[in-house]
Amino acid sequence: MNQVKVERVNSLLEKEISAILMTEVRDPDIRLVTVTKVSTTNDLSYAKVYVTVMKEEKKEETLKALKDARGFIRRELMDRVELRHIPELQFLYDDSIAYGKKIESIIEELHEEESHES
Repeated sequence: MNQVKVERVNSLLEKEISAILMTEVRDPDIRLVTVTKVSTTNDLSYAKVYVTVMKEEKKEETLKALKDARGFIRRELMDRVELRHIPELQFLYDDSIAYGKKIESIIEELHEEESHES
């Protein structure tokens, strides 16, 4: 499948999975999840769904809850998305935001040290 079509599917899945998590899933921890990216294989058989969580201390519990809810989420996608086959979902924690915050705090510390030296 061409890359443009895969990117469109990724974008559509990201939007729909986000909506399902916010409105259809009853687990309160899952409602505090943000889908940051979806990456499907070229044959659309698998999709990696990257997420962040509001409560960092509940990251593992939330990922387990998402894993348990995969079947429900796929069934909901079948009703919402016009694809011949809905990919198998794999939920992964997206640590890029946490990494970005860490880099930002290091830069701030360096700026503070510079201003104290001046």
